[in-house]
Amino acid sequence: MTITLETCLQDVSSGVRLILERSLEGDEVSVADGVVLSDARGADLHALCLVADELRRRQVGDRVAYVVNRNINFTNVCIKNCKFCAFARTVRSEQGYFLPHEEVARRVQQAWEMGATEVCLQAGLSPNLSGESYIELCRVVKEAAPEIHIHAFSPEEVKFGASLRRVPYSEYLAELKDAGLGSLPGTSAEILDDRLRKTISPTRITTQEWLAVVTAAHRLGIPTTSTMMFGHVETIEDRMRHMDLLRRVQRETGGITEFVPLSFVHEEAPLFAKSEVSGVRPGPTGDEVLRLYAIARLMLGHDIPNLQASWVKEGLRTSQLLLSCGVNDLGGTLMNESISTAAGARHGQLMTPATLRRVIRDAGRQPVQRDTAYRVVREFGETPDQDPCEPLDDIVDADAIFGSYDTLTQDPRFRYEPRGLRVVG
Repeated sequence: MTITLETCLQDVSSGVRLILERSLEGDEVSVADGVVLSDARGADLHALCLVADELRRRQVGDRVAYVVNRNINFTNVCIKNCKFCAFARTVRSEQGYFLPHEEVARRVQQAWEMGATEVCLQAGLSPNLSGESYIELCRVVKEAAPEIHIHAFSPEEVKFGASLRRVPYSEYLAELKDAGLGSLPGTSAEILDDRLRKTISPTRITTQEWLAVVTAAHRLGIPTTSTMMFGHVETIEDRMRHMDLLRRVQRETGGITEFVPLSFVHEEAPLFAKSEVSGVRPGPTGDEVLRLYAIARLMLGHDIPNLQASWVKEGLRTSQLLLSCGVNDLGGTLMNESISTAAGARHGQLMTPATLRRVIRDAGRQPVQRDTAYRVVREFGETPDQDPCEPLDDIVDADAIFGSYDTLTQDPRFRYEPRGLRVVG
């Protein structure tokens, strides 16, 4: 333990200090411990963040990674009615869109030319989708850019596709893998507690179904990320139990690559904007975000060493602060971002590699470009003098180059039509 840590811990309340000291010694932080740490304020919070930063240094070192990727949300038409979602549109909406294969392929090719190593495909559960649709999408991507990694389809989408195919999750995932799928985003998790899920998303995938999809993917050698949406109607105990559940999954399968806490973006979300549920908070406060990320490092770092800050949710300034609270990854360049933007996020849809490297260096850390599996693609020095000139770094107006969500919903070329006209698969 460094002198700085010793000095800091001297001013901390006894209950918090005991947990922090035990975590530095390698002991597990329990759900009850996490609840105690969630009340850290002032000196206690500073100590919590300092310990999280020290554990980060021990577990993953001083590198901060990012991936060059592109999101492709190929349709916003969805049969679900999740109360936190402002992205989805009904089949009758004038703003419904559905991208044909040719447009998906164009976006993939453009991403590859811009230096992307990954495309992330997620979308609404459209009635136009068939059991073959996700499989065909993988083939389209691989034909457009054979070397690009396909990070695609939430557990909710896997459940949907498997149900349309009338096959078990494992069989459907094996077909997706054969078609080129590389990994799954661990989204559609929100809070893994069915009591809460019935309040905010009553028709959404259940906790056990989510776990079944994720563990089936891991057994097939398909890694997943993991997420948690917080700052809405959940309790502190809900958050801690969620992280503990992810920890148990990781100890069983070892297939989770990272944990990404996601602040609830409230502005346009029906859950908040339409007051559909009582007691909804307008997302977490700043200190609440710092606490959550720091606790995540203490609870999960030994088993899931990569902790990612979402610049889309938090903004780049807060994301940089989180680098001192246990974070070692700043996510992807994205190029397109529709889901958080639709809910009211105002942090843009592209983060250039040069910008990410700048904030990483300013935090005193070493930037590295990674691939989806956290293998290092490129290392960078302490200064930008020898940095390569990359196509994305020249982008000034991302909406003009890649298109925005608003323009997509108004583009007559991609207007959603019922099954039989513009159908994927």
